[in-house]
Amino acid sequence: MPNIIEITDFSAPELDIYARLSEVQLLHFYEPDQGIFIAESPKVIERALDAGYVPISLLLERKHIDGQAHEILARCPDIPVYTADFDILTQLTGFALTRGVLCAMRRHRLPDVAQVCANARRIAVLENVMNPTNVGAIFRSAAALNMDAVLLTPGCSDPLYRRASRVSMGTVFQIPWTYFDGEIAGWPQPGIGLLQSLGFKMVAMALRNDSVHIDDPKLMAEEKLAVILGTEGDGLADCTIADCDYTVRIPMSHGVDSLNVAAASAVAFWQLGKRH
Repeated sequence: MPNIIEITDFSAPELDIYARLSEVQLLHFYEPDQGIFIAESPKVIERALDAGYVPISLLLERKHIDGQAHEILARCPDIPVYTADFDILTQLTGFALTRGVLCAMRRHRLPDVAQVCANARRIAVLENVMNPTNVGAIFRSAAALNMDAVLLTPGCSDPLYRRASRVSMGTVFQIPWTYFDGEIAGWPQPGIGLLQSLGFKMVAMALRNDSVHIDDPKLMAEEKLAVILGTEGDGLADCTIADCDYTVRIPMSHGVDSLNVAAASAVAFWQLGKRH
């Protein structure tokens, strides 16, 4: 039976993780061990459980106990389940729970870049993509359109932030990912050099006159590609582009010069992720 706990005291410390701690504070919650994150919506929580993430507690609307959260509760019989009506939860958290169910979960230790890329042919690289909505949307496209892994520079928003994982529809738990970090895999170097040593041709998605067409036969014939997408607004750094094997742009019409990074990722992954 689930351990149902009716919320009567808004200041209870066990509710801090849902109501009063920031994403960054959650990230460092168990430091020096791995932190925690909040997964929102039954679909996202189920995919996190499928990936082996360990739940700590649940916060949900009372109506979902026998509704949307029923199967989740059956999978998590031994953790606290904090509940109340919608209006009370909104007062507690300060915002509407758009999916009605939240789950606090322990983070996994991230693998290194070489581990993530070990069996990959197509990977996505995000350079300083800071908007969690964009990060989530890119992960969803990557998972759907034949990318084998996602790598992120330290300036990127965390894929496990609540909004990112929700927008991704839980695909952040289905596709391997990690950050470039440290002397072995810093960014852009030595990270780019590491990927090239693993056999990847580096593809910079950038608005340059010397770029090749996204369906260029030589590009499509490459066995292993790393598709690099840049930050919102500024795009990729010049030094990143200079170290790449290809610079690629998506042809535009009606005088449009660029796409949102999430939209551009879907186009790039669909074309460059084709198996041959």
